Amino acid sequence: MMKEAIPEINGIDIRTVPPLTLAYIGDSVMDLFVRTYFATTSHEAVSKLNNRAVKVVNAAFQAQLLESIDGMLTDEEKDIVRRGRNAKSQTKPKHADVTDYRLATGLEALLGYLFIMGRSQRLCEIFAEMKNVITQG
Repeated sequence: MMKEAIPEINGIDIRTVPPLTLAYIGDSVMDLFVRTYFATTSHEAVSKLNNRAVKVVNAAFQAQLLESIDGMLTDEEKDIVRRGRNAKSQTKPKHADVTDYRLATGLEALLGYLFIMGRSQRLCEIFAEMKNVITQG
């Protein structure tokens, strides 16, 4: 998004960044996208906007979103998703199916990766496709 705002990664190979760290960043990217989308397309009260966002930013819905974009992902992106999906988390999902939780982590890892790499155009393409599912859900 704003590559200038992200400090240089000091020559670190992005592929060595732990996938859960990418997912940590991607979770915020997803949240920001969803909240911005709802806020700019609706005139609802903030409490209602938040309720709508909570329904989208959860493991089950994110698993659906990943499925909706799977066909448009490059091999590199699929590899990032796989790394995120297969990452061993120290926490267990409290309100989610384990499979959905892992798929959601894969999606978040992808979003974090694209954000850190400054691939804002690609993020926009992916969000445009996910928006179709969000508006139906």
